[in-house]
Amino acid sequence: MELRNKSATFEYFIEEKFDAGMILTGTEVKAIRDGSVSFSDSYCLLDKGALYIKGLHIAHYSFGSYANHNPTRERKLLLKKKELNRLAQKLKDKGYTIIPLKIFFNERGYAKIQIGLGRGKKLHDKRESIKQRESDREIKRYVK
Repeated sequence: MELRNKSATFEYFIEEKFDAGMILTGTEVKAIRDGSVSFSDSYCLLDKGALYIKGLHIAHYSFGSYANHNPTRERKLLLKKKELNRLAQKLKDKGYTIIPLKIFFNERGYAKIQIGLGRGKKLHDKRESIKQRESDREIKRYVK
């Protein structure tokens, strides 16, 4: 099961991708398995050498009790020190940001998030993306 941030590749040029672990509570994991995640307005930030994701909305688990989680809380992401240093260097350049791309479960059952180092697209770049997507659809239609 995989939940994708569809607007990320439309809004940004993704230059590098990283797979990171997430520190979650039990009800958050169950809600992710249900597929109730919204990526809108979510982004990652570096704070004192640690990476956090903000704005990721994981809905309340319907069978959760008093121990249910806060849907928009800040969650810590787990990356290696070398990867964090590379991200910190790139973020110093103008126009770069870290965007969540997808949430998935690995073969061991752990929830992972794929983040991308991206640069924002201009309006004419977005128009090119739309043209490319439509031409790909046309080609697939004729191939079938």
